[in-house]
Amino acid sequence: MKRQKQHKPWRTRAGALLLGLAMFSSMGGVARGASGAGEGSMPKTLIPIGHTVGIKLFSEGVLVVGLSELETNKGTAAPAKDCGLKVGDFILEADGKEVESTEHFQSLMAAAGGEETCLTVKRNGKTMELEVSGVQCSDGAWRLGAWVRDSLAGIGTMTFYDPESGVFATLGHGINDVDTGQLMTLDVGSIMGSTVKAVQKGVSGQPGELRGDFDMSGDLGDLYANTACGVFGTMDSCPMAANSKAIEVARPDQVRKGSAEILANISGDQVERYQVEITKICSGSGDTQNFIIKVTDPKLLEATGGIVQGMSGSPVIQDGRLIGAVTHVMVDDPTSGYGIFIENMLNAAGLSG
Repeated sequence: MKRQKQHKPWRTRAGALLLGLAMFSSMGGVARGASGAGEGSMPKTLIPIGHTVGIKLFSEGVLVVGLSELETNKGTAAPAKDCGLKVGDFILEADGKEVESTEHFQSLMAAAGGEETCLTVKRNGKTMELEVSGVQCSDGAWRLGAWVRDSLAGIGTMTFYDPESGVFATLGHGINDVDTGQLMTLDVGSIMGSTVKAVQKGVSGQPGELRGDFDMSGDLGDLYANTACGVFGTMDSCPMAANSKAIEVARPDQVRKGSAEILANISGDQVERYQVEITKICSGSGDTQNFIIKVTDPKLLEATGGIVQGMSGSPVIQDGRLIGAVTHVMVDDPTSGYGIFIENMLNAAGLSG
């Protein structure tokens, strides 16, 4: 059984850290699966999960993550920058040919040599065409001076599984590129089993993270959406839900300040319940920062210092209802973080009716 370790955290932002995946490098060479879809009315009950999963995502086209100048026999050149390409652009086609991966894009540019190529580019949701000609570098290779990426992978937490539709949810926020902050477009993607091997405890100013292994032997389910409110997919059955019962889904007006609990997987395959306190309900704070939670459970505080990267998506339960998922940790206070209402996740999943 082949496994690959993860080491690096996702990305930070001022004040609160978007918990994201504890990230692997890009997934070049891994076969792409088929995508699914989620449709239907909003479920009244869901099975809360709380187990970590490996997540791999392949973008639509390739994402431009950097621009550079190139050394040629005629001097310095920057064709990507000069043609109007920008960091954060997705290159979808080259001369009408769909760009399938970073390697495929490189081969298309090499085949074009110095001939002008029409790039179909998506920027901020809008499609445009740019004309560019590669230059031959000192080593003989034809290049544009654009650094591109086609995939990301890492470990996050599954929030829920809906046995009626087969839909699952992870993270409670989207997967953003680590260099550009851009929400990755989804071509195809999948989840795999994972095991937590170690925890780097969080301290003030330095959020911690879960460290674990992917099970690379096979996929558990296919992704169909990467949204600001979560990453969603479908699976025929959920092994992590085998011994769990569905519970009622809470409306936002049923969420209150006071005691609650989260489900989290911070060691091996074990999912445990930990006590937290909801200290504030946030109105008008966006889709993913709907309430503030504070970890009060001594066992979780001892093991992790509070909320750490890789715990995003951990389900939050109050009064026997699934109210949402953990999404952020406070950078200066790892015992506290934000959560998203479950209703926002269901809307983004296409399960709102």
